[in-house]
Amino acid sequence: MDMTIASSAFANNATIPKLYTCEGKDISPPLAWSSVPTAAKSLVLIVDDPDAPDPAAPRMTWVHWVLYNLPVESTGLPEAVHSLPAGTLDGLNDWQRAGYGGPCPPIGRHRYFHKLYALDVVLPDLKEPTKTALEDAMKGHVVGEAQLLGTYQKGR
Repeated sequence: MDMTIASSAFANNATIPKLYTCEGKDISPPLAWSSVPTAAKSLVLIVDDPDAPDPAAPRMTWVHWVLYNLPVESTGLPEAVHSLPAGTLDGLNDWQRAGYGGPCPPIGRHRYFHKLYALDVVLPDLKEPTKTALEDAMKGHVVGEAQLLGTYQKGR
């Protein structure tokens, strides 16, 4: 069975509720995952938006959340997570801070990919890596992946 990631707050390919955005409380949505491969030793969560700044003319992928070394026994994260599972480490988002930063698109409807990766290693402490540095460290170690897509447009 393939690894899955889902949220009780929004369905795949559906609108992310305002609560989880800069127009709401800017808190992380609840996430749940299952069917982590038996070869996995840790999990990575990356949330990003490939439509920045304008979906009609995207120029960059904006990173909203980077977590790594989530334990394989974990089954998700609660809404507005304040306490990460033991051993979990933060990376830096594109606001240059650790933690979740919700959708806040300047124009148009953007896509937000919640990507979960299963790795066959526990990574060393990378000292708040960027998404790029984390992806470099993950190379050759991904044994499973799952994705949840949410969308958001301001002022709706």
